[in-house]
Amino acid sequence: MSTSVITTFFAILALLCLATTILGIGLAVAARVSDGGRRALDRVGDELAGAGLWIAFVIAAVATGGSLYLSGGAGFTPCTLCWYQRIAMYPLALILGIAAWRRDVGVRVYVIPVAVTGALVSCYHILIERFPDLQSGSCDPNNPCSLKWVEHFGFVTIPTMALAGFAAIVTILALTPRSDP
Repeated sequence: MSTSVITTFFAILALLCLATTILGIGLAVAARVSDGGRRALDRVGDELAGAGLWIAFVIAAVATGGSLYLSGGAGFTPCTLCWYQRIAMYPLALILGIAAWRRDVGVRVYVIPVAVTGALVSCYHILIERFPDLQSGSCDPNNPCSLKWVEHFGFVTIPTMALAGFAAIVTILALTPRSDP
């Protein structure tokens, strides 16, 4: 399989993660303004009760595997901001895997801040990609953070994929009930 096919697959997964995040935010807003929205949010929480941690783990594991493929298999050299995003994502795969196995929903107290930090780095990286003049001296001139190794659907780049993963993990953990049956 070509790198283009694989990155397109990852871009589609990122779009699914973004859709999950948007739907989750929409449900949270609807729950604040109507009883029907509250009931819908409760139903989603009931569905996530047994699977939320596993879904978050799969997202983190796929993101970790995808980044390893892009650097090892495709030969894309990670820039400085890519490394910071990896520093945030890689432990999430391990922590969420253990938490899912143990059914420890309380792990979100540790996971959400790390995922939000990774998402903020991703946002900054996307900004640098769009506006290279904002790039500070922290990026390597031989491998600038503004370099787009991948771009699908007109906007999905590697940091966009990372942002989608972080955002979906936060959303799913926020919607997962505090107690797991």
